[in-house]
Amino acid sequence: MLDASKSKPAEGGASFSLRNRLLRVLWNFVWAVFASWTPPPLHRYRVALLRLFGADVDWSAHVYGSARVWLPANLQMGPHSCLGPQVNCYCMGPIRLAAGAIVSQETTLCAGTHDPNDPDFQLIAKPIVIGEKAWVAAEVFVGPGVTIAERSVVGARCVLFKNTEPDGIYVGNPAKLVGHRKLRETTS
Repeated sequence: MLDASKSKPAEGGASFSLRNRLLRVLWNFVWAVFASWTPPPLHRYRVALLRLFGADVDWSAHVYGSARVWLPANLQMGPHSCLGPQVNCYCMGPIRLAAGAIVSQETTLCAGTHDPNDPDFQLIAKPIVIGEKAWVAAEVFVGPGVTIAERSVVGARCVLFKNTEPDGIYVGNPAKLVGHRKLRETTS
């Protein structure tokens, strides 16, 4: 990330290095041509493309072809985690999905913001962590620096800018804690 006081992005300058921008152009081309149209069962194929561009993604993870990943090198996905259809994974900073974490359709994970007190609006990247077996439902917006605790549920269309509690259930804009999951014992 470049220093905004020198690169002047508000005046048309770049926020990222030329190498970063060229890598993202290549990545977007490769994803559009080789992955975006692929049928849902080809998760391992899409995982291979992500890994080729530096993502740390477990082979059992599910990534849909319509999902968009800004920079694969900033993406980490544990076993059986999922980026659903049309998810926007705007990973200017690191985004990590733990084992079994699910991000449902049309959700935006935004790992970057700007400093409103900086006259040049310096870009700031902050990581997003989605804990083990957490579920982010459809069309949620998750802001930079947020940690979604294990087994949390973030309801559809929530706007989340604060960390969640383990097993917490969140709804609304802004997202508010409305209860805790009471998981039933499973029998085999």
